[in-house]
Parts: sequence; structure tokens; C-alpha cells
Amino acid sequence: MSVRSALAALEFEGLLKSVQGKGVFVAGPKAKRNMDTLGGFHNTMRQSGGNTATRILSKTLRQAGPYYARLLEISPESTIWFIRRVENTAGEPVALEELYIPYSVVPGLEEVDIKLFSIYDIYQWNGIVLGEGHQTLRITRLPPMLAKHMDVPPEQAVMEFSCTTRDRGGRVVEFSRCYVRNDKAEFVVHFRHTNP
Repeated sequence: MSVRSALAALEFEGLLKSVQGKGVFVAGPKAKRNMDTLGGFHNTMRQSGGNTATRILSKTLRQAGPYYARLLEISPESTIWFIRRVENTAGEPVALEELYIPYSVVPGLEEVDIKLFSIYDIYQWNGIVLGEGHQTLRITRLPPMLAKHMDVPPEQAVMEFSCTTRDRGGRVVEFSRCYVRNDKAEFVVHFRHTNP
């Protein structure tokens, strides 16, 4: 019982990870992301200098439709880019990111290798200066197809970050949704007390 208690305590602290039917393993380091700055998971991981790789699952043009038209503040008939990619750290999937970008924002995106360059590089090349973002966090479960890409069972909870990003002129340039494994990443928020 004492060994089980010790293992449970170490797992709670994130130092060990148990895999049903396989055993208990030492947990690797977690990817860290600063939530104070505007930037997607891909960009953050690249700047951290870790051993990261991107796998593109989809990069297509589609109609916005009513839902994404409302989020992007464009007409439902407008053409948008849909990108879905998996971010790997040390050979393991950490995040699955979905991006919805109006075609008018980055019309030459089909010619850019988004495995090598971040979306934020592409914005800079197109003269887009990001102004602000509104991000929400919720805990959710992935559909089986997406859970398979993330190498997690469908019943495992993941963090879902949704963000609407605007340029300095107030135009919406992107809506993103990022699913992150909580056993592989941690997030930091800095705050300061201000006197009234």
C-alpha cells in the first residue's frame, strides 16, 4: 500500500504517468507557454527552442458558412483557409490546432510551407500587425478521430483554447481552436496587483 501511495503521489505531481496495461513511466518535461503574449501554440513552441515538429492534417479552402462567418465578421459565402495540424514535442503529440483565416487576409498561403513557417511569420510578410486577441479556455473531450491524432483515449479530458485575433485596425484576421494535452503542457499567466 505504501508503494502504491508513493506512486500515486508522484503521478499527482506530474513526475510519473501510468498507462493501463503497460505500467508506470517517468513523465517527460512539459511544454510551457506564456499566456501573456499573442501567439499560437506552434509559434510559442518554436520560440522556446524545444525539439518540435509539425504534422499538417489539412490545409484547404472552404466557404465560411454562418458559424465561422460570424466569428470572422465576414459574409457566409466568403472563402476561408482551414488548417488543422498536430504539434509534436520530443516525438509526441502535444497539441492539435485548427485555424480559420479569411482568404483575403493571406491570399498567397497556398504557396507557403506552413510546416516551416508560422502563421505569424506569414502575417508579418503580408504587413499585418496583430493588435489583440480574445481567448477562452474550457476542458473538453475529443471526437475519436481527433483523439487518435493526439494519441489519447477519447475519454481523456484535454484543454481547449479558442481565440479570436484582430489586427491593429480591429479587423478579425483569425479564429483558432487548439486542443492541448494537459499531461504534456503547462501554461503561465503573470499578473500584477494594481491599486484602485
